[in-house]
Amino acid sequence: MARALATEGSSVVICGRDTKALKSAEKELSQKGSNVLARSCDVRNEADVQGLLTATRDRFAKLDILINNAGIGHAASNVEDLSSRVWQEVIETNLTALFLVAKHALPLMQAGATIVNNLSVSAKRVFPGSAAYTASKFGGLGFTNTLREEIRPRGIRVIALLPGAIDTEIWDTLWPDAPRQKMMTADSVAQAVLDAILLPESTVLEELTVMPVGGAL
Repeated sequence: MARALATEGSSVVICGRDTKALKSAEKELSQKGSNVLARSCDVRNEADVQGLLTATRDRFAKLDILINNAGIGHAASNVEDLSSRVWQEVIETNLTALFLVAKHALPLMQAGATIVNNLSVSAKRVFPGSAAYTASKFGGLGFTNTLREEIRPRGIRVIALLPGAIDTEIWDTLWPDAPRQKMMTADSVAQAVLDAILLPESTVLEELTVMPVGGAL
């Protein structure tokens, strides 16, 4: 999604915990001609989030598009076998971080801005063995829908992104033997998000479900 926005001429703010990957992404996006701010940030940590948004304000003064994209999964495990540590990590990353980033980003956003919360089809579908992940995504959709109604009068659009299987590293945790060849590419989902963002400011695609042509795996 950062690549797609950079290609459209957007300045881009990216963050992550992997410093090496962050620097590589910064270099790539800069080579596309984008004005890039890359900052190490753990979105579960409110102080880190505040620092990220302060740096964004200092560099760009405002924020037109926010994409909450951080997410982790966990190995298949029934509730009685699921560790409380894993539960906490997944909820903090997939749900609490949505709240923290949105809370501190909103003061930088004006009418016409857009928030995209990357959730999952798991926000509406239950998969046994994925209690923490599913709970985080159901909660994320509830948060997203509430946020939309709260800031609708301000003219800020909120999109719930519900993608199906995308060929990314998260499957190394969720399902190591998953059929990657049947999945979508991250680029194809990014294109769908970009199309939604580029709709007229008077229009919002409130819920965007993107699936592999073959359907669910």
